Amino acid sequence: MPTAYVVLILANVVYGSSYAVSRVVLEHMGPATLSFCRLAIGSLVLVPLALAQRREDWPLSRSDRWSIFWMGLSGFAAAFAFGNWGLRLSTATNAALLITVEPVSLILLSPLVLGERLTRREGVGALLTVVGATVVVLNGIPGATVAIAPHWRGDLLLVLSGAAYAGYSLFGRDVLARHRAVPVTAWSILWGLVVMAPFTVAEWVAGERPEWTQTVIIGTLYLGIVITALGYLIWNWGLERVEAPRLAIFVNIQPLSGALLGVLALRETLTIYTVAGGVLILIGVHTTLLAKRAQRGSIG
Repeated sequence: MPTAYVVLILANVVYGSSYAVSRVVLEHMGPATLSFCRLAIGSLVLVPLALAQRREDWPLSRSDRWSIFWMGLSGFAAAFAFGNWGLRLSTATNAALLITVEPVSLILLSPLVLGERLTRREGVGALLTVVGATVVVLNGIPGATVAIAPHWRGDLLLVLSGAAYAGYSLFGRDVLARHRAVPVTAWSILWGLVVMAPFTVAEWVAGERPEWTQTVIIGTLYLGIVITALGYLIWNWGLERVEAPRLAIFVNIQPLSGALLGVLALRETLTIYTVAGGVLILIGVHTTLLAKRAQRGSIG
């Protein structure tokens, strides 16, 4: 199995914890403030690394600078804001659905924007992972065994958040083909921080101040360092090596990871739908890996 695939699988297992942690922190902090704190922490980690890797022989073109700006606006400011506000208006279960919007958007838009397509077998694997993730996060079959709660405002924001995450990859794929992941991630985080600043100020002026409990501090640091700084760095590293629609398939591991974390850490019930959805996700990812191996074998 390619090293990039192993890293992406392990990374998405970790990322699945972000929903539960965000939900806890948002009980004591405003959505804009949490977004700003995550971006500020991520900037403090990545900007010094980016400055250390600065190379004068690879300057950013005007087009690259605009791409990085749109990455920051879409994948950091918009995705974080929509996601946090959506979490407040919806449920934790529905919040996990947003991550399935991202791979679907990437798979559908990559051929139009990037000209990158999946093979037929990879398409089957992608479909299996999306179906499996949906079964896991809904804990049932839509329209047959479960009824989605009427949190349509929050759900809409979560859908927009998933689409914004996809936009980050679409804007970043081309620039990451020419530049290192660390500086691209760092500068895009800084743009996201700039965009979120006025919303954070407005939130504080409105009287919504954070409660800095030990749990909130630890949760915010975890979201800022592990999920934001390290998470986006690994994602961009993956974008350098894996086509966007293939990379999207691995995102569907996150709902499974989140469900298992709930069972082990929060003692939530392990249902037949969690197991069935998890099996579909694993089969889908495995199908994609086999398809890639077969494609490389035929080329060789």
